[in-house]
Amino acid sequence: MSQMEINKVLSQMRTLSGSMGLPDVTPAAPGGNFGQVLQQSIGKVNEQQAVATNMITDFQNGTTGASVAEVMIAMQKASLSFTAMTQVRNKLVEAYQEIMNMPI
Repeated sequence: MSQMEINKVLSQMRTLSGSMGLPDVTPAAPGGNFGQVLQQSIGKVNEQQAVATNMITDFQNGTTGASVAEVMIAMQKASLSFTAMTQVRNKLVEAYQEIMNMPI
């Protein structure tokens, strides 16, 4: 795959994630604190899950005008963001284990 095709695919992924309300996938600026970026991402995932939970509760109680489709979309967004965060965590643990197993 050429560099141009990769950039095109990345551009499409950024566009789709922006339209879905997912966190931006662009890399952090050099010198940025990785811990802060990770903590902000976890906060966004938590926020999406809280929104979905509130929508479910309001829908069950009949206190909102949200449709079933809107509630399901919120649930799927929360699920997808949690799955993505879990995948990132798994890759970080895998990278850490690989580094720890390197001979000195």
